[in-house]
Amino acid sequence: MAIKKILIVDDSPTERHILAKILTRNSYHVIMAENGEQALAKAREDKPDLVLMDVVMPGINGFQATRLFLKDRSVRDIPIIICSTKGQEIDRIWGLRQGARDYVVKPVDAEELLQKISQLS
Repeated sequence: MAIKKILIVDDSPTERHILAKILTRNSYHVIMAENGEQALAKAREDKPDLVLMDVVMPGINGFQATRLFLKDRSVRDIPIIICSTKGQEIDRIWGLRQGARDYVVKPVDAEELLQKISQLS
C-alpha cells in the first residue's frame, strides 16, 4: 500500500506545522487533528494511510488513542507512528506495545521520519 495521505495528531500548532512542512515537501497529502478524540473522528472520515501520533496531549493521550484505533474496526488497519518528546526506551517500548508500528523522538529528523514512512509503504 502506497502511503499518500497522512494524519498528523499533535496539540502543538508549531509541531503540526513542522511535520506538515516536511510531509508536503515530499508530496504527501496532510490532514491534522489536535487531540486523540479528533484523530479518531478524522481517521474515520478521511481514511488516512498513516497516522503520526503525539503522546502528550490533553484528554485522550497518544498511547490511549493508539489503543482506541486498534479497537475500532474502521481504522484499525491504519499504521501509527508515535512522534513524541518522550524519548526514553521504556516510552518507545510502551508505544509499540500499544500497537504503534514505529516510534520517532522529537525534534524530528526529517530523513529518519521519511525513511520510517517509506518502510511502511
